[in-house]
Amino acid sequence: MSIQFTRRASILALAGVGAAAATPAAFAQSRGSGVERDRQSILAMAGDYNVHFAFNETTPFVADYEPLEPKTSGGFESVRVVSDGGDFIQLQHLLVVSHEGQNFVIKHWRQDWTYQPRNVLMYSQLNRWRLENVSSADRRGAWSQTVWQTDDSPRYGGVGHWDYANGRAMWTSAPALRPLARRDAVRNPPYNRYLGINRHALTPTGWVHEQDNEKIGERDGQIAAIVHEDVVNTYDRYSDYEIAAADSYWTATQEYWAAVRQAWDEAITRGRGVYVEEEAQNGAITGPTLMGLASRVQDGEVQTAAAVAEARTTIQRATRVA
Repeated sequence: MSIQFTRRASILALAGVGAAAATPAAFAQSRGSGVERDRQSILAMAGDYNVHFAFNETTPFVADYEPLEPKTSGGFESVRVVSDGGDFIQLQHLLVVSHEGQNFVIKHWRQDWTYQPRNVLMYSQLNRWRLENVSSADRRGAWSQTVWQTDDSPRYGGVGHWDYANGRAMWTSAPALRPLARRDAVRNPPYNRYLGINRHALTPTGWVHEQDNEKIGERDGQIAAIVHEDVVNTYDRYSDYEIAAADSYWTATQEYWAAVRQAWDEAITRGRGVYVEEEAQNGAITGPTLMGLASRVQDGEVQTAAAVAEARTTIQRATRVA
């Protein structure tokens, strides 16, 4: 496709790539330089992990808002390389949950990386995402990261650079808007979007995803910052969980999800962006249907081709030009 963020590798590979344990300094010294070092930094995020999520509202910017108590959660997550086309890399996260002796796999978020992107899909306002052009100066040496929800509907995008100062590998984005996460949306809060900065950094035991989020709403008809939030999500290499459950799910459903990604790409390409309604509990309204179809494919209740046809119809009905 002509739009860079939608390029797909010709072969979808289930490649559980993990980086060998090393110090950040050793990583920076052993991976060469330039774009290939950036690529290896991205690919090093694939693997199997014990994950810990920490959300902490800190400073309020309006007098009548009391920051929430810090919220933490965690679990096990397998990150797989869906495609690696050189200057375009896709990583799919698969959450593994154990309950009453059974293992459940939840297709989690996906991150797409594009080197020197000409455009990036960005959240613009409630229920709307637009393809934004990136200037030649801003894309020089830069990587975009586009993040997608569990059903492969869009979430947010950003542009930044990898750097290796002081012996560590870190990518930092420019500030960009994003919609509310479910943890906040279900509370009907006084803010309705985030202005966030992302950092991805490799660590001796895996990697960390840090976010600086300014939570924004409206007061008296004016845009207002309500509170600041620090987010630290750590991914530590770990193998003592049912990794095979994640791989089994992905083997059974990856063809279906490849077609779903293509359907979203087509919807976004048609309007250089997309409108899709979001709801507090599920994110995009397409989520329950698209996720449910994947489960039915895995269980053998429906053939992949039939599930794809229903998924494409669902996406077509739920979306329109941004």
